[in-house]
This record gives sequence, C-alpha cells and structure tokens, in this order.
Amino acid sequence: MSAASHQQITTDGLEYAMLSLLRREPLHAYEMYHRLRRGELLGHIWQLKQSHLYAMLARLEDHGLIAGSTELQGARPPRRMLSLTDEGVAAYSAWVTSPVRHGRDFRLAFLAKLACAASEGSSTVAELITRQRTTCATWLTDLHARIAAIPNQQPYDRLVIEFRAGQITAILTWLERCEQELLRDTPST
Repeated sequence: MSAASHQQITTDGLEYAMLSLLRREPLHAYEMYHRLRRGELLGHIWQLKQSHLYAMLARLEDHGLIAGSTELQGARPPRRMLSLTDEGVAAYSAWVTSPVRHGRDFRLAFLAKLACAASEGSSTVAELITRQRTTCATWLTDLHARIAAIPNQQPYDRLVIEFRAGQITAILTWLERCEQELLRDTPST
C-alpha cells in the first residue's frame, strides 16, 4: 500500500464526499471519475484528477469504508466494483450532517456536504444548515470576544480578526439564503 493510502481521513475530509457516489449503487472507479467530470453532484465544486480519486478510494478502502469486488464482463477485462460497507454508510451519514469545523475549510467542505445533503433530501439539508449556522454563530461570538480583548495599540491584529468575523457574518447570511432557497417548499413539522 502506498504512503498516501495510509493518510488519516479527517471528518472535514472530502473523501467522505466520494461515499455519496456509492450511496445508490456500486460503481467502478472510472465511472465515479466520469460522473465527477460531467458535473454530477460534486463536479461543480471540485475538480479531481483521476489519480487523486484513485488514491482517495484506496484510503477509504484502507479505513474499511468501502469494499471492492471483481465483476466479470465476458470477453472484456474484469472490473473492480466499489460499494459502501456498513461502516461507510454510518460514516457518511454522520459526515453529511456535521458542520464544517474550520472556516478555512468552508468553501470546499461545506459545499460538498451541501451537495451531498441535497441528494439525501430536505431534512438532511435542514439538519446540515442548522448545525452549521450554530457552529458559525459560536465562531462569531468567539471572534467578537477576541476583538474586544485587543488593545487599541494593535490595530493590525484587530483588523485581521474583524476580517475573519466579516467572513463568518457573510457565511451566516449565505446560509440563511440557502435555507430560503433550498427549503422553501418544505412543509413545516
């Protein structure tokens, strides 16, 4: 096994997004690559080289989240079909509704989660957005406390933290928009 396949998969890791491609049916890696290239699900968010995809799939298999099996194709060469394991289903389900843990990961990780959540249905989208808004509000409260603690003689430090607070405020505004756009036709419970 390569060193790359032994790397840790983080909960913000986009490897989990690959699991969404296997939620409905087993696929071979080349088909997964083509679905991404055609813009299906994650293709609008993330451009991935075929070799990178294969390395990610190897890590997922090393961690027991996917399993491969050989499928015979008559005269054509056999192909390796990938499917989710029970552990993979559980990991994906937890990942798709968990908030992104760091603002710096928001652009890729949250958009991937949102795309995957949308394929699961409106209740999954609602849960993800609610959890992310709560997390962002906590970040914003922390940043405001840090700004208040910065002495007036340190304007650069204050401006940096204010910039980060502005980013989180913009994310919160955008999450409201997501909620309005994606959940507007969802019946109240």
